[in-house]
Amino acid sequence: MNITNIKNIYFIGIGGIGMSALARFFKERGATVSGYDRTETKLTLKLAAEGMDIHYEDNTDLLEQKAQLVVYTPAVPAEHKELSWYRQHNYPVFKRSDVLQWITESMFAITVAGTHGKTTISTMIAYLLKETGYGCNAFLGGIATNYDTNYWGNERNVAVIEADEYDRSFLKLWPDIAVLTAMDADHLDIYGNIEALEEAFVQYTKNIKPEGTLWSKHGLKHGDKLQATHKYTYSLQNSAAAAYAANVRIHDGGYDFDVHGPGWYLPELRLNIGGMHNVENCVVAVSVAKQLEIDDTLIRQAVAGFKGVKRRFEYIIRNKEVTYIDDYAHHPEELAALIRSAKTLFPGKRCVVAFQPHLFSRTRDFAEGFAHSLDMADEVILLDIYPAREKPMPGVSIDTIGRLMGNPNHTVLSKEGLVQYAATAPLELLITAGAGDIDKLVTPIKEAILGRIGQAQDR
Repeated sequence: MNITNIKNIYFIGIGGIGMSALARFFKERGATVSGYDRTETKLTLKLAAEGMDIHYEDNTDLLEQKAQLVVYTPAVPAEHKELSWYRQHNYPVFKRSDVLQWITESMFAITVAGTHGKTTISTMIAYLLKETGYGCNAFLGGIATNYDTNYWGNERNVAVIEADEYDRSFLKLWPDIAVLTAMDADHLDIYGNIEALEEAFVQYTKNIKPEGTLWSKHGLKHGDKLQATHKYTYSLQNSAAAAYAANVRIHDGGYDFDVHGPGWYLPELRLNIGGMHNVENCVVAVSVAKQLEIDDTLIRQAVAGFKGVKRRFEYIIRNKEVTYIDDYAHHPEELAALIRSAKTLFPGKRCVVAFQPHLFSRTRDFAEGFAHSLDMADEVILLDIYPAREKPMPGVSIDTIGRLMGNPNHTVLSKEGLVQYAATAPLELLITAGAGDIDKLVTPIKEAILGRIGQAQDR
């Protein structure tokens, strides 16, 4: 489908992070955009303020009958009334991934896939292209802190897209430059086993356009099967990779380092966000910018100004009394990297982690991994599992993780109990983590901590 001809488009699940980016893309290009979502959120309120008509009731009387295209997310149930109505009346109904496919076919596409890091890396790349004046259209799976949005456009016919492996969506994309970050087990409810997931990532690289480039993390399994005309690897500090960081120094909650690349060297970079994994993310983002022949000075200036992604090692409070970090981590490897980085950046501070697992199936599949990662913290607070699209599973609960933990200093609290804990406990380093609705507690926790600190100072 020719996306330039679409003047009226309807989204079922418009408030999703990926769906909302597409909605903003079409709105910017002059189309009438409307849609449905299950609940009102900060994001849907922003979309409405930008001129989109949104309702929250699955009601065929409220849908847009003049829509030229209907886009839905795989998270929408098959029995959804509006989705069924459009299908019964022979409207063109497509998944979000189909629309992204059309975009990659019509633009120079930079896509970022992998079970970890893809949101931060795609945001870093898009940010670098925007800040250096190169320009791009960004379709992100998170909110870029610098611009408070998950989408921005540009006249340059370049797209930066977060490539989601859920539901095999990323296999529809046709990148010119592809990034592959990790192939750890995840979404086993979709793939069935790790082998099928790994094969999907191999297939992702087979979709790279002729004369295209692949940047993959050094040491990935099946490296010999990954395909592209031009293949490079990146690493945090392994000099066997084509691009890697060197001379890394921790300073004031951020990092100073140099990057070595294939045939180039970029010294004296400053990254002002936490997490050693973000240095590695920056290595590949800088490598893509260098491939596009962006000036070194512009890259260096842009990196220093990057503020990160909402809920990716996001500093909520950072003062001499307490540091509070919020993160989207919902996989054992992500959780381990988060805790390890925080403890390295703030040595000597007692680290408390509040974790909300996402999905019963993921908790069942990775309970031992979650327990092992959480054992790195000094104290752990466990919240009930966020079910998202799933129904409860017999024998799977938050205690499934707790029973496997070696650290005895853990407890299960309600959401209200966590806020109350933050209001009374003498915290030094607090982390909230999870992909469910734990983010709704961030502001109450922040207010509780600052209120307690204020009261202590008053005394």
